[in-house]
Amino acid sequence: MATKTAGIATEDFDYLHHGDRALKLRLFRPAGEGPHPVIVDIHGGAWCIGDLTTCEDRDVMLAENGYAAAAIDFRQAEDRYPSSLADINYAVRWVKKNAADLGLDASRVASCGQSSGGHLALLAAMKPDDPRYAEIPLGGGPGESAGIDATVKCVGMLWPVINPLSRYRHALAARASDDPPGWVGDLPERHDTYWVDEETMREGNPVTILEAGEKVLTPPAIWVQGRPDPVHDYRDPDYAGDLNEPERLAALYRAAGGDCDVAYIAQEGRGGPSSVEPLLPFFAMHLG
Repeated sequence: MATKTAGIATEDFDYLHHGDRALKLRLFRPAGEGPHPVIVDIHGGAWCIGDLTTCEDRDVMLAENGYAAAAIDFRQAEDRYPSSLADINYAVRWVKKNAADLGLDASRVASCGQSSGGHLALLAAMKPDDPRYAEIPLGGGPGESAGIDATVKCVGMLWPVINPLSRYRHALAARASDDPPGWVGDLPERHDTYWVDEETMREGNPVTILEAGEKVLTPPAIWVQGRPDPVHDYRDPDYAGDLNEPERLAALYRAAGGDCDVAYIAQEGRGGPSSVEPLLPFFAMHLG
């Protein structure tokens, strides 16, 4: 399917198959011939629900500002960790492989994600060569995929669930309180479905990876965070420090040699243009 709205061309692709199951990528291309820098966009939903359509408003705004955006579907929920990471890793490589035919610049690829999608975007960028994440062959003729990897130039995160373990315990503690807040909902059950256990939440976790001093890539990153937001901007109940999760991640990331900024916005404007606006100068700096 291909459509065109206000100079933005939109086209859908089946970028990956798992048996009879096709995973879709929706490409938003800006006006002009390109080649355009491209941002692989990863939807949220606590690793269990949602699809690429929830990225549309953000991706239209990115395209209006000169960036191609590739919103993707990926395995989640009962497919469990690390299935999502394998699909995302493949999607980045697919975009690079097909960039010339699509009017994209394979040397200027970034990633972006919202909520659990922000967690997945950063984790995929930190560990593009993890054999579990890179396990799906790109295919093509001899040598056609040589040198194509899943590295990205930078990562934009919108209120990411950056620490699955702390958010799980945070939600359980809130549920056990005398007056459980409505935001808890079924979040613990979604964690249980995707992650299965706390040890896996610890393993697939940028915060604990950085605290352990693992050797990972640290491309420039930005965390856009609404306030007040007890679901994403909270203090880990098992953390001895005095930082909420956004600043904690940023401090760890900087200590590992990366650049990471936190941009705060009003919670009531979250999801609208104000959530994308901090990303624009960030992508301009790192994608040109």
